[in-house]
Amino acid sequence: MTRRFVKHTRRNLVWLTLLALVWLLCSGAARAGALSDRLATFPDWTDKPPTQPAQGDLVYPDWMAGTWELTSTLVDLAAPLAPQIETPGFAGNQQLLNEPVTCEVRFEPVMTSYTKSFLLQPRLAQEEIVADRAFNGLSLAQAYLGEQAVKAVKVDPKNPNRQVTLLRGDRQLESTVTSRAWESPQADTFVTTEVFQQVFRGTAQPYVNEVETTTAYHQVRTGEGIVEADQVTAIYLSPQDPDYFKARNQPVALYRYQLQLAPIDTPI
Repeated sequence: MTRRFVKHTRRNLVWLTLLALVWLLCSGAARAGALSDRLATFPDWTDKPPTQPAQGDLVYPDWMAGTWELTSTLVDLAAPLAPQIETPGFAGNQQLLNEPVTCEVRFEPVMTSYTKSFLLQPRLAQEEIVADRAFNGLSLAQAYLGEQAVKAVKVDPKNPNRQVTLLRGDRQLESTVTSRAWESPQADTFVTTEVFQQVFRGTAQPYVNEVETTTAYHQVRTGEGIVEADQVTAIYLSPQDPDYFKARNQPVALYRYQLQLAPIDTPI
């Protein structure tokens, strides 16, 4: 694979990588405070977060249930290995600073099954809050790329961690969560991280890269139901990239967003 091809492909992926499809979030317990500490050290990230293999879907706290107006604003960005290594779209993305993007997202109660203990007991069902991944992914992608650029977002019915975004021009982005973690240091705070593989198809050769999204949600106004979040998306080079062994597990681009979720009076 030539360096020219890699740069061209990474340029095509820049918007899709920034999306990281925010709502492919995570589950799996982390060491207490590890994720919060990670956000506090931005942009001094030199490795990937502590995670566990992805299993099942992310279960959110009850106060995330409902339909929301999401406002996402890029507030900071960094290229830790520049000027030796810098993604082609990084400089251009600076024009997105402090430009809010708004869309609708929702989190719904679903029935899930679990085994209460190791004893031979019937499997019990309970209602848990999860993201509507197909709806949220399409809403966010169209907000960033335009309604005509994104045809559909499909979630694998057998695996909530696998999602495919169908794009104009017979292109598609397949995103699969491979590992994740979460922590809840207070009742009104929920911190998550995930690492996922992206495969972009629609060029002469598929392009693979790795993305981390770490987000801290905080319920700031209990009466009004406002939720705010601090989110960082980290971009890692894939083994296909000529600079992979120079960067290894250190991110080559970091994007920090401020999110606000305002409740919409719409039934789930």
